[in-house]
Amino acid sequence: MNTNQLKKFAQEARRKLIDQVASRLNYVLNTDSAELREKSAAISNLREALKNVTKEQLIDKVAYTWFNRFVALRFMDVNDYQPIGVRVVSTLEGFTTPEILDEAKRGHIHDEIQVDRRKIGDLLDGRIPSSNAQNEVYKLLLTGVCNHLHKTFPFLFERIDDYTELLLPDDLTSEFSIIQDIRNGMSKEECKEVEIIGWLYQFYISERKDELINAKKRYKSDEIAPVTQLFTPKWIVQYMVDNTLGQLWKEARPNTAITNGLEFYIKPKNPELIPLRDLKYIEDITFFDPCVGSAHVLCYAYDVFFKMYEEEGYNPSDIPELILTKNLYGIDIDDRASQLGSFALMMKGRKNHRRFFRKNIVPNVT
Repeated sequence: MNTNQLKKFAQEARRKLIDQVASRLNYVLNTDSAELREKSAAISNLREALKNVTKEQLIDKVAYTWFNRFVALRFMDVNDYQPIGVRVVSTLEGFTTPEILDEAKRGHIHDEIQVDRRKIGDLLDGRIPSSNAQNEVYKLLLTGVCNHLHKTFPFLFERIDDYTELLLPDDLTSEFSIIQDIRNGMSKEECKEVEIIGWLYQFYISERKDELINAKKRYKSDEIAPVTQLFTPKWIVQYMVDNTLGQLWKEARPNTAITNGLEFYIKPKNPELIPLRDLKYIEDITFFDPCVGSAHVLCYAYDVFFKMYEEEGYNPSDIPELILTKNLYGIDIDDRASQLGSFALMMKGRKNHRRFFRKNIVPNVT
């Protein structure tokens, strides 16, 4: 994984999103148009929100909200995990616009996406004047998909019925759009590993973290998360999990073969002196990460648990649900990190079970 390239992409995406959300905010607050008059309730919510936070804080929140969603959509696109079966930000080979937009242009819109189909048809056929009909249609489709995904990922895709949609960047379909940046920045090869989710978030906040540390001041409550975050290298993650969860399993099942395959497992010098554990059910093991971040540790623990369940003879299609509901837990003070952590764990489950999303499981991460 080319972390230098990922860092450059994430930092540039953050700056671009902040600029475009800020521009959109200025437009919404200072423009009177027929489009905005139809969204008076959302604008009222926006003005109400600005009574409690600064413009800069609101812009930052909306920017990272869309970044998280774009990253999640791209990852599912590349791995063919989209619940609707259509790529949302990615293109088909030989095409230049997202597959979902190309499908809509052919008159195909997934039944479960709640959008104004008549308006989409009128825009595409020119019955509604527009300077960029395809871009407007894509905005409608993107919002509809995010709302549809709320059922499966309520922690990441909250229903977009307020100002979040209003502040969606204007350009989503040109070669200079943030969507094109997402496609370029998250290659198909790198999206094979779920760890890309954590790396991108780490790099997304890196400039903000450096700014806060260099300021050498007393930090406000909303600054504590980015300034105190440390991301654990993979080998350290493996070392910790191999010698905690792996050792526990060895004590519970002395004849296990799993520890033989754990790269960083250290066999005790005097194993005969370590008492065996009376563990009847694997479901009774609780693995907790008090600083879950984007779930690097929990994702690896998931892999070890999966091997343990397999060794016990469980049905492979039942294992993801058991791990995420019975074994893995985590908390973090940074909501945006835990959102991506939950998403990463959901992707682990989907990789092992094709129909996993239908179970409507939410990881025990807050």
